Amino acid sequence: MLLLCAALGSGAWHWLNLALSPAGSAPVDLAIEPGTSVRGVAQAVSDTGLQVDPTLLYWWFRLSGQARQIKAGSYELAPDTTPRSVLRKLVRGEEALRSLTLVEGWNFRQVRQALASAENLKQEASSLGDEALMTALGAPGVHPEGRFFPDTYTYAKGSSDLALLKRAQRAMDKRLQTAWGLRSPDNPLKTPEQALILASIVEKETGRASDRPMVASVFSNRLRIGMPLQTDPTVIYGLGERYDGNLRKRDLQTDTPYNTYTRGGLPPTPIAMPGKASLLAALQPATSKALYFVARGDGSSQFSATLDEHNRAVNKYQRGQ
Repeated sequence: MLLLCAALGSGAWHWLNLALSPAGSAPVDLAIEPGTSVRGVAQAVSDTGLQVDPTLLYWWFRLSGQARQIKAGSYELAPDTTPRSVLRKLVRGEEALRSLTLVEGWNFRQVRQALASAENLKQEASSLGDEALMTALGAPGVHPEGRFFPDTYTYAKGSSDLALLKRAQRAMDKRLQTAWGLRSPDNPLKTPEQALILASIVEKETGRASDRPMVASVFSNRLRIGMPLQTDPTVIYGLGERYDGNLRKRDLQTDTPYNTYTRGGLPPTPIAMPGKASLLAALQPATSKALYFVARGDGSSQFSATLDEHNRAVNKYQRGQ
């Protein structure tokens, strides 16, 4: 009897640690839906093509005492997976994750392109126009530009692009709310919406990270005195897909809602996704009298308080005079 028990125990130990697929086989995907029974989980593992008896696997799950800890999700099972490692993965919820990075300064058209090309991401947003998409995200009537926080997001294989966008939307709402609470007392911005718009301009206008507070200071100073912002990125945004990489004089003179040369104040919406630093810069700009800035050619900017100073800076850094 003891020999029989030992033999059974040895066989069970061997089975629990037996690879369920030949070496060199491709990994297989396993999707466990919420509410799936323990027997259903065992059958789903077998249905992936792994060489395992679902009844034996079911009883292993039950006898382990961990059956109720199995988590729904999207998993990837490697060729060397064993019954023991299958249970460990399912109990720990070690889903097969992918990642997608939304880059600071991207516009929403670029976000859509990134979602469309993301690996193993269920495409639901691609069939929706901007208005319908924002309605699906619980923000009807809100323009999508700038509403998503730029960051790297992980997601389970087969999850929805709408779910990822919702996470990015919540992250931006939280970041904006936090930054708004830290705004300087004399900040000319009246609402969080205005802060988001200015932050997006700061994001697009800044070549060097350390210049953000001064860039924000220039635009804040202009808003205070009613001076047009005259910022090229807003004009470019207004051109949309018509922009070919060259901004012409006629573009600066053609009136659109986003042309800050022909219209005063902020444009009607953000023009890109601002990051945390740009949000904070818009709400905590540097204290200065600067009204102008010009690129030095090394990524940094030269700031000036008067038009004469600015013209000299333009001659030096742009014209080499």
